[in-house]
Amino acid sequence: MRTPQEPSPTFLLTGRRALVTGAGSGIGRAIAVAYAAAGADLVLLSERDNLDEVAEAVRAHGATATCVRFDLADVAGRAGFVEALLDEHEVDVLVNNAGVIRRAPSETFPDHDWYDVIEVNTHAAFHLARAAGRRMLARDGGKIINIASVLSFQGGVFVPSYAASKHAIAGLTRALANEWAGRGVNVNAIAPGYVETAVTEGLREDRERRAEITARIPAGRWATPQDIVGPAVFLASAAADYVHGHILVVDGGWLCR
Repeated sequence: MRTPQEPSPTFLLTGRRALVTGAGSGIGRAIAVAYAAAGADLVLLSERDNLDEVAEAVRAHGATATCVRFDLADVAGRAGFVEALLDEHEVDVLVNNAGVIRRAPSETFPDHDWYDVIEVNTHAAFHLARAAGRRMLARDGGKIINIASVLSFQGGVFVPSYAASKHAIAGLTRALANEWAGRGVNVNAIAPGYVETAVTEGLREDRERRAEITARIPAGRWATPQDIVGPAVFLASAAADYVHGHILVVDGGWLCR
């Protein structure tokens, strides 16, 4: 008899390979390790030299880990890099997790902060989804999971480029699902609320702002990256074969408030 800790075969990822962007820390790292625990092999992508520890954690589960370093903000080199990467590594699951954020009042928001965020959060995600999706369609199957945000539904404060980029991710998820759902490729998104990662470090250091945010979360706490892994495994697995174009909110009830 299967013990309660063992995943149902429906949620296993045995025999699959997943590409996770922004895999060196936070949500990306947690998802990568969870996929390895569920049986998947990993291609780990980061702009920084921070993949050794997550690769070790992946391999501890008996999975393979291929580490790739590339800055997705590199507009000139990105298209060629993406094509070469996916030619070399056939992936069954793509997790578009890499993202950046800039904060400033909108009336003084710098152009370069606008373009930097949109470039990584939106343009790079589309380029990866397009290239991976094309290959998945040729093989009659695959899963694409975009990391959206509660700011896919709200405007936020002092983060106009981030909010715009995450609204775009929600729209992209639905648009690709409309085209690809009937052709074997599932495109969905996860929309985390406030998560304790490097992206929210500035907010968490502001004691007053952190208290205000925490008070608004019905669950009474911020998420950790581990709170995101269950939904990520679900959407990558056979359990979600009939789930298309869905944005799964994981926010402790934030949007209910």
